[in-house]
Amino acid sequence: MHWLRRLYDWVLSWAESPYGAAALFVLAFVESVFFPVPPDALLIALVLGSRRRAFFFAAICALGSLLGGAAGYALGHYAWLTGDGFTSLAHFFFETIPGFHQTQYYEVGQRFEEWGFEIIFAAGFTPIPYKVFTISAGAFDVHFALFLFASLISRSARFFIVAALIWWFGAPVKAFIDRYFNLLAILFTILLVGGFIVVRMLL
Repeated sequence: MHWLRRLYDWVLSWAESPYGAAALFVLAFVESVFFPVPPDALLIALVLGSRRRAFFFAAICALGSLLGGAAGYALGHYAWLTGDGFTSLAHFFFETIPGFHQTQYYEVGQRFEEWGFEIIFAAGFTPIPYKVFTISAGAFDVHFALFLFASLISRSARFFIVAALIWWFGAPVKAFIDRYFNLLAILFTILLVGGFIVVRMLL
């Protein structure tokens, strides 16, 4: 998709702007609701430009994502369903937003019922767009405080790990993250969710 590549390049262009940190916050917010480009790309570019501010940028990214997640939850809770089915807004998302499909919506809803906290936590790392989880959580009436707590942990961990890798290794690790990010995210999620399952079995 040429338009998506142009959008990606436009996002990266903010790294050269004095408003890069503000753009990162806005990007992290809107990506949690509808925007197709994840904030990791701009986060990496900003940290490469100023490694001493790596964790400042990570905190901005995490805060924007958390607040955007709350907005996505509200969207799903109040504007996603009617007594007759999906609203026109929901249909617009399914037809327009890349990576957001009815099949994923129902699958995520089923996972909420089966796993609860673990699937919300994993939502911060999985390759499935985070917006699918935020809106679905509201539509399926997941406990809001639980959703926020799990999102805070998972999204913060994701962005701080990325920032820490760039801070520690610099530019050479960027290509590695770009190439293997989804695989690394899946492995990290398996380890963390597996840990929660073990703890639950022991208690």
